[in-house]
Amino acid sequence: MPSDHTGVLIAGGMMMVVGWAGLYWLITTQKVGLGPEIWLFFVLLHMAIVGTVLPLVRYLNARLTPLEREPASGGVIVRQSVWVGLFVVICAWLQIPRVLTLPMAFFLALVFVVIEAFLRLREANFEED
Repeated sequence: MPSDHTGVLIAGGMMMVVGWAGLYWLITTQKVGLGPEIWLFFVLLHMAIVGTVLPLVRYLNARLTPLEREPASGGVIVRQSVWVGLFVVICAWLQIPRVLTLPMAFFLALVFVVIEAFLRLREANFEED
């Protein structure tokens, strides 16, 4: 395991604990409103999701990377986890006015996958030079 992966996993664990504990506190003690509570909810949800999926994203990158290629850097793993967190937050935000549909969620996820694929392709091209 590369050394930057250890730091990323520790940071992800801290984000997960702070995010889920903050969400628990927010949901159990605060009144529902469209003021600062909703924005705090989205920030904590993003932290919780990013911290939770970070080990899974690291595992998938380590498992699916061919042996002849270098493993993904910690920055790539964090970026991919942030995409997942952003997807969940946008879906939660779209669910407030009840406009989220399955096709909309699918195409939103597809947009994030395509953006990440282009970024990885660009990184691979810069590594060859």
